Amino acid sequence: MIPYYEMVLAEEDDGICQKYTDLKTESLHYSAAFSEGNVAMINMGSWFVTTLINNLASGEYDTSLCGNWGIAAYPHPDGVAAGTTLGAITGLAITSESQKKDAAWDFIKWVSGEEGAAVLASSGNFPAISNDEVTAAIASMDGFPQDEQSREALKTTAVYLEAPYGDDLAEISPILGTYHEMIMQRECTPAEGVAKMNEEAGKIE
Repeated sequence: MIPYYEMVLAEEDDGICQKYTDLKTESLHYSAAFSEGNVAMINMGSWFVTTLINNLASGEYDTSLCGNWGIAAYPHPDGVAAGTTLGAITGLAITSESQKKDAAWDFIKWVSGEEGAAVLASSGNFPAISNDEVTAAIASMDGFPQDEQSREALKTTAVYLEAPYGDDLAEISPILGTYHEMIMQRECTPAEGVAKMNEEAGKIE
């Protein structure tokens, strides 16, 4: 984490990205910053593709400010395969109180399979399964950029969890959040902040 903190802080110093402290103080949101033309690029999940398409079509976003958009593959460090990215999971679960557990399980199996993936992709959602059919369905949506780079960016080689699951996640997350804020507000160095993250998380039993 330390090199990435150092990179972002250096980008703040160089005026490449907005300062974390300004974003927090003014409660600025990335979607408004992009849709109003205040930033040239945002680092955002694939779900924002559908948001852009729908909001441009409805007129909520001004096409003269953000209508000419595209996507690129997530940056990766040296030694990591191109197409490697991170993501999150939208879970499906069956409540113990359900009176139709078998039907619910049948639906989960269907929506998690290839047929369900095709239906999800046709509506602009990114399903768990990724194949040529899914990629083609998303890329053929009205409003999706027609440049080759945007189409290629839909293809991934490996996806890692942005927030891995674990037994102690509820206790660890606040620790990471506290020292993340301290690093980004320059109350400590990245090395000091990460050391404290490890120290405090290591006390959890």
